[in-house]
Amino acid sequence: MPDLARRPPRVLLAAALSLGLSLAAPSPSWSSLAPLPQARQEVGAAAVNGRVYVVGGFLADGRTTARAEAYDPVTNTWASLPPLPVPVNHPAAVWLGGRLYVLGGHVGPGLEGATDAVQIYEPGKGWRSGTPLPSKRGGLAAAVIGGRIYAVGGQRGPSVGDLAVYDPGRDRWTVLPPMPTRRDHLGVAVLEGRLHAVGGRTDGRDFRLTAHEVYDPASGRWSRAAPLPTGRSGHAVAATGRCLYALGGEGSTRQGGMFGEVERYDARAGTWTTLSPMPQARHGMGAVTLGARLLLSGGGVVAGLGPTAANEAFTPPPC
Repeated sequence: MPDLARRPPRVLLAAALSLGLSLAAPSPSWSSLAPLPQARQEVGAAAVNGRVYVVGGFLADGRTTARAEAYDPVTNTWASLPPLPVPVNHPAAVWLGGRLYVLGGHVGPGLEGATDAVQIYEPGKGWRSGTPLPSKRGGLAAAVIGGRIYAVGGQRGPSVGDLAVYDPGRDRWTVLPPMPTRRDHLGVAVLEGRLHAVGGRTDGRDFRLTAHEVYDPASGRWSRAAPLPTGRSGHAVAATGRCLYALGGEGSTRQGGMFGEVERYDARAGTWTTLSPMPQARHGMGAVTLGARLLLSGGGVVAGLGPTAANEAFTPPPC
């Protein structure tokens, strides 16, 4: 990079623009999108060919739903999908190889009935079952690295640190070293080929974990990273660029028990930064990355049951 320190202002500006540098980073912004057709929380969500698929969750009366819907940001509309064969709340969901994978969850009532079900949806062909998870769990999280699915954490009564990887070509799970801090209601994201597990709760008691642990598939080992500044659970975690974002959550001592905090972790710097809070604090929402935006669908607006149909886009500063 050329030495810019001694250049005059106009030369400095031209050089900065030629290098793609920003002289004033834009502030994060929020926008409201078409709401979910029905309010619900504790959903699974995945980005699918430029759309957002949202599945399962709790309805306002506490029932677990089989609803599955797709949001198109181009038309700002929702479309119904065939319902889940097994209705679940607190599942994990990912998109891989032209298929939606819905992993685990609770069949209810409430957080009872943890399942090991793997439900696979292929557009135009419908739903089918995959090889079950090695262990039953809901409140887990999942992400894709190198064409494989990593499912981590969750609960089946007590919280667990279970980690397993799924090979779609062989339809087979392999158990991996467990997460050092067993927990559920955590969030995960992939940065530079490594799985970051952030926050969560343990055994339904400590709702404000700050644990931030990183699994490296190349070495098969876990390591610790800078802790989440605001410990919480039921929050959303998603990544864009070299940064991940932790948004919302529950377990606060404030009235309503909610967090609206938005915090960003930079993988290269290894540090967290606090950004402007959410327009409305939420937990149990679906969160996916579409390009440079994060889309957050549904969730609860009070600790426990209190679903919303809110659907919002968050555009963070470049990272």
